[in-house]
Amino acid sequence: MKIKHRTKPLPLQKYDAIIPRLSPNFPKLPEMKEDAGKQGRGHSGELKVDYHLETLASQYTILDNVYLKNNGKNFQMDTHVIANHGIFIVESKNYFGTIIFDTILGQLIRDDGQVEAGFEYPITQVENQQFHLQNWLKRNHLSHVPVYYFVAIAEPATIIKVDGNRETIAENVAHAARIPKMILEKDRQLAQLGYPNLQDYKIGKTILRACGEFDIDIMQKYGITRRDLLPGVFCPNCGVRGMKRLHGAWVCRKCRFKSYRAHLKDLFDYLLLNGSISNKECMWLLGLPSRSTATRILQNSGLVYLQKYKCWVNKRRGPLER
Repeated sequence: MKIKHRTKPLPLQKYDAIIPRLSPNFPKLPEMKEDAGKQGRGHSGELKVDYHLETLASQYTILDNVYLKNNGKNFQMDTHVIANHGIFIVESKNYFGTIIFDTILGQLIRDDGQVEAGFEYPITQVENQQFHLQNWLKRNHLSHVPVYYFVAIAEPATIIKVDGNRETIAENVAHAARIPKMILEKDRQLAQLGYPNLQDYKIGKTILRACGEFDIDIMQKYGITRRDLLPGVFCPNCGVRGMKRLHGAWVCRKCRFKSYRAHLKDLFDYLLLNGSISNKECMWLLGLPSRSTATRILQNSGLVYLQKYKCWVNKRRGPLER
């Protein structure tokens, strides 16, 4: 059973919210677009791997996007498959072209046909995850649970090569379609070795209760202030910013599309980035002429007003949560 499903990562949601609100001349915009692209490709790869791991959901307990804290340090894992005799960390990688695992120097090289580039060594990365998870399990009275790992290559056309110990890589790295079979085989081996059966669902619920959500402060990371953000309501039909409010509706100045709810996405995007919104900020963001109109819109948007802070928050994310 899958008890924690993958959702679009908060940092990726924030990139989607903020990039359209920046001037094309914003100095760090190219860097932001590149970082957003990397995040998007990573998420896409995780979804591809999820498709194959879904075949194990009827037998095992699966959690996506596991984010835990151990000794004051957060660590994140793409997927946990809790089988009958152990936990399997599955790290997803969405590389294209040819990748080379250099087991001697401990590095990954990718050749996409144009550029050869180095990346963080996936084996080291997932071994660190294994180490942190083992410590976390020990602190939570689950030290008897063995932890293993696999690296899943999401793109089936990616060519995997090895410089060094081929056997080590072959045991732990494969295209995503092969990973379920490798987990099943390893679990059978553990059974034959006499490993005890685990209460996989109970262990999964223990992990789930401790899970947080990875997040970053996009504004702080790129030195963005509110003055850098461009106000206006985006048209859901053509994407142009600057819809006008006429008789309780929003009308696009370009395509004349009319909507009564176009402002909602802009409001919740702003809350995603800032955590809260005041009446004055709402007037600025949506281009409203009066404070009373802003108040009415905020009231009708399902937000909660915090009298102490004179601002509105999204009750689903909590007061002033950033």
